[in-house]
Amino acid sequence: MRICRVALDDDLRYGVLHGDAIALLSSHPFGAFEPDGRVVRVDDVRLLAPVLPSKVVAVGRNYVEHVREMGGDRPPAEPMIFLKPSTSVIGPGEPICLPWQSEQVEHEAELAVVIGRLCSDVPVDRAGDVVLGYTCANDVTARDLQRVDGQWGRAKGFDSFCPLGPWIETDVDLDEAVVECHVNGSLRQHGSTADMVHSVPELVAWVSSVMTLLPGDVILTGTPAGVSAIAAGDQVSVTVDVIGTLTNPVVDRA
Repeated sequence: MRICRVALDDDLRYGVLHGDAIALLSSHPFGAFEPDGRVVRVDDVRLLAPVLPSKVVAVGRNYVEHVREMGGDRPPAEPMIFLKPSTSVIGPGEPICLPWQSEQVEHEAELAVVIGRLCSDVPVDRAGDVVLGYTCANDVTARDLQRVDGQWGRAKGFDSFCPLGPWIETDVDLDEAVVECHVNGSLRQHGSTADMVHSVPELVAWVSSVMTLLPGDVILTGTPAGVSAIAAGDQVSVTVDVIGTLTNPVVDRA
């Protein structure tokens, strides 16, 4: 099932996407699905970020080759997490805004996990019970500020630095899902979830042992090697082959 969130005139609704048609829901998808009886064409609405999380929990250094390209020898023994603010979230087609404070902003293509219900201390073998589905994400990073600050809050937290979308897939096979990033049609990143150091169930269990997760919260699962700088005028596309493609233009922050 594909769950999307759309802008229809002045109305913001969740819906279920079938082909080019969206069956609108009467409320949110974190419970019983209640269609409101309306069906709209996807071309007649604007796709938004498929969820508005209370928090985005991102996992760093979860692909060995990315660790090496960042100058590390080996991944950390346990997941290394950081938070991105909810105000960093944007949807498909919305611009990534380059802040004046940075001269080196980079893309990071990632698989994102969307939590479906309130949970904490989830066992690994029960992780799937608390997941609503999966979407594409771009953990945009001001790399120069990351180096200067010695911590990642500012470098990862600017407005527009967490594109999500285009929808949530609820039933996917993540054993060898392909994660890619293209900039202006040129391939920059290519990896597989099979290369992740910590699997999705392990990450859900580990994060939920640290903090309570709420419906709609998002876990970013790390990025494969190949991160590179983006500039105003670029088009950045993140693809997870079992989900779809998320594309955002890049602009200078006004």
